[in-house]
Amino acid sequence: MYPDPFRLGDNILVMCETWMSDGKPNAYNYRHDAEVLMSANAKHEFWFGLEQEYTFLDNMGWPYGWPKNGFPAPQGPYYCGNGTGKVVCRDIVEAHYKACLYAEIEISGTNAEVMPAQWEYQVGPCTGIDLGDQLWMSRFLLHRVAEEFGAKVTFNPKPIPGDWNGAGLHTNVSTKEMREDGGMKHIEAAMESLGKRHKEHMKVYGEGNEARMTGAHETASYDKFTWGVADRGSSVRVNRECADAGKGYFEDRRPASNADPYQITGMVVETLCGKAEGADMFAKATESAQEELEMIIPVAKP
Repeated sequence: MYPDPFRLGDNILVMCETWMSDGKPNAYNYRHDAEVLMSANAKHEFWFGLEQEYTFLDNMGWPYGWPKNGFPAPQGPYYCGNGTGKVVCRDIVEAHYKACLYAEIEISGTNAEVMPAQWEYQVGPCTGIDLGDQLWMSRFLLHRVAEEFGAKVTFNPKPIPGDWNGAGLHTNVSTKEMREDGGMKHIEAAMESLGKRHKEHMKVYGEGNEARMTGAHETASYDKFTWGVADRGSSVRVNRECADAGKGYFEDRRPASNADPYQITGMVVETLCGKAEGADMFAKATESAQEELEMIIPVAKP
């Protein structure tokens, strides 16, 4: 439950899990499995921080503020830009930020992104399942606020083909062991584990991510795992300050902007700590995809 920034007073916004009539979680209720994993590994005190990128569109589905039937000047001056001709829709961004603060969401920053009309905000650090809850509510608030301005929001990881940056959901991860002295060895161990399950992670890291992760535009290759210190072109980046201190956190740069935060954080915990009874993030995602396919093309079962 979150304080309602639109109705104010004692009003609240409520986000609910989805369950079936047989008393089991809905096939797309990834929160349930993620919470099982978080609870089973509470001793590691996972902290998460997500960087949500998105793009504003006009009523025709074209990036807001772009020339009609045309393109703006090439990328360069827009990232963290300031001033007319460099950024658009800052009023929506500021209104969303204030709405998140009122709703007691741990929003911790915002900035204009590389492509014009593209923005980012950060949520976290949050402990365990709280990050997924807060990010979903922040997305709801973003759509709701943009509605007041007549703008659309897209989380498409590659909204404009060509020489334009895509949109991601960079995921910062830290455990109690990583934050303590000597934590770098735990970060390095995490890199080894993540590399072994690269394909499984990519399956749940967002739809259409292949178009974004080409190895260009500050991304790694979709089908190859890499990591490095201060390397924006790697799958996972370790902050230079963390490397110097020998402890801290790592940033998984692979998730797409439209990915489910419960799947991302749940999969990270599962990969680093092992599967928990009653939860299998990859299997659940695979089963959900199969169910969706069968809704479109009925599949005969023996």
